[in-house]
Amino acid sequence: MQTSNRTARTAGILFLLTFASAIAGAALYAPLLTDPNYLAGPGADTRILLGAVCELVLIVTNIGTAVVLFPVLRRYSETAAVGYVAARIMECALIAVGILSVLTVVTLRQTAGADAGEYLPVARALVAVHGWTFLLGPGFVVGIGNGLLLGFLMYRSHLVPRPMALFGLIGGPLMSLSGLAVLFGAYGQTSVPSALATLPEIIWEASLGIYLTAVGFRRPRETAAETDVDSRQQTA
Repeated sequence: MQTSNRTARTAGILFLLTFASAIAGAALYAPLLTDPNYLAGPGADTRILLGAVCELVLIVTNIGTAVVLFPVLRRYSETAAVGYVAARIMECALIAVGILSVLTVVTLRQTAGADAGEYLPVARALVAVHGWTFLLGPGFVVGIGNGLLLGFLMYRSHLVPRPMALFGLIGGPLMSLSGLAVLFGAYGQTSVPSALATLPEIIWEASLGIYLTAVGFRRPRETAAETDVDSRQQTA
């Protein structure tokens, strides 16, 4: 039980770190992502580099949550647990592409000199790449992995209160569908409908991180294998 609680609290801390690093990274990237003439301006390169570091921390903590939880979750559905790990890796791959795109803009600004104006279309294209990676990674894949799959595993295992896990089961698909709606131009990624569709997933991930850190796992439901062993022992 002590080992399980240590696993739970480690996963909880990692979830909270994903929140902190994601928010910090987005805030630090703001000058580059919002200024279409960033390349020709005074720049805020150090700030952007710090944002990239935050997103590297995000990658490590994202994968960390999956690695730490996998040995526990596989007892209840190995297929879903593997899917959760795969979704986390896919999300992080897209985040890494986004990091490379903003770092390339920084390199262009530092090397273009007097010709910076000529590279503005390239810089804007790279910013657009970052936007698409954010939509497809945190905006779509997260809904499947952190939402639907992790919510299902936590609901099935009873490791956290079931009403909490329902936020993942419902919020994950809702978030992914919203990502598809943004993809097809139904509304913007920073619009009110997008924010409302994302809210249940945010509540799920935040509450999960806080619960695991503060409380740990609840007494889990017996797995199918454990139930079979108990039945054989009682028969004998």
